[in-house]
Amino acid sequence: MCFTATQIPDIAGRKYPPELAGEFYPDGIPIKPEEELETLIREHNVKYCQLAYSDLKYDVLIQLCSKVITAGAMFMIQSPRLTMVESSKPVVSVCGVRTGVGKSQTTRWVAATLKASGKKIAVIRHPMPYGDLVEQRCQRYAKKSDMKKNKCTVEEMEEYEQHIEAGNIIYAGVDYEMILREAEKEADVVIWDGGNNDTPFYKPNLAIVVCDALHNKQNAIAYPGETNLRMADVILINKVNSAKEEALKELKEKLREIAPRTPIVLCDSLLNADIEGQHGAATDKKAKKLIENKKVLAIDDGPTLTHDDMANGAAYKFAKDLGGHLVDPQPYLKGSLKDVWRKFPQLKDDLPAMGYG
Repeated sequence: MCFTATQIPDIAGRKYPPELAGEFYPDGIPIKPEEELETLIREHNVKYCQLAYSDLKYDVLIQLCSKVITAGAMFMIQSPRLTMVESSKPVVSVCGVRTGVGKSQTTRWVAATLKASGKKIAVIRHPMPYGDLVEQRCQRYAKKSDMKKNKCTVEEMEEYEQHIEAGNIIYAGVDYEMILREAEKEADVVIWDGGNNDTPFYKPNLAIVVCDALHNKQNAIAYPGETNLRMADVILINKVNSAKEEALKELKEKLREIAPRTPIVLCDSLLNADIEGQHGAATDKKAKKLIENKKVLAIDDGPTLTHDDMANGAAYKFAKDLGGHLVDPQPYLKGSLKDVWRKFPQLKDDLPAMGYG
């Protein structure tokens, strides 16, 4: 009958186009607000509701289930084993247990390591299509001008730019069968660059799942993060350099309960200044000189701050570590950002990059 939408602004009210929906949906598939879920089930005598969201806390998941079954439909969750597309090339997937654990930097490290061993790689990014879905069916990015050509949002640019600078080919869009087949033509290895805490869209030969040492209580409380952990070939704990020993021990014990035989790798996640494209100790000294005792506006990854109950991100931490005085953006907010603060009251002295438009 329809899809329902939440989390991402301005998606409800649109249509999933007939060109992508297939022959059974000549008019496309309407996209309705999730608030109408129970009404839609009753009005259309809906028999089945399939969950296709990620980053849902377990209490919210059960609440959704209760709404669906009370309205008269069956609540269903598909196994990723039944939905993952198989590739003719080896696939390495990088997924997380929550948003903001450090998947992107891990993916770039995997890409660099494979390229150093002589492999051609193609990175396929979890979907972020907020524009014309037919135009965004299958996109390839190899240079920065491709981002302008494809009318990328801030959120998309944030994910693609560093890959492009590293010389990585990126594929993204809506039609994940088509995208994979195109990527296979030029890659020895396909890398799945996951979003949120979603499961991989492709069947991986090596499944890397990233956890966050700074938020050990967030690591197995949101669907489908625990599913990722149970499917993982390797569990990578990120940000170890900033974590307390007791919290790290507690996290490892929790992971052992969920995945007793999966290897656990500990990784540092170092924050660096980027001044005119330069990195390193000298640049960090320059950054300290710029930031210390100055008023600083921290702008951090939007999904990290709005999907995850986190009040602050990496920019905030870096500025604080270098002695900056964090500015509260709230008095200066305009337009839709005012609604963001109302919806996510945990935000403090940090501006989420809400680049969905």
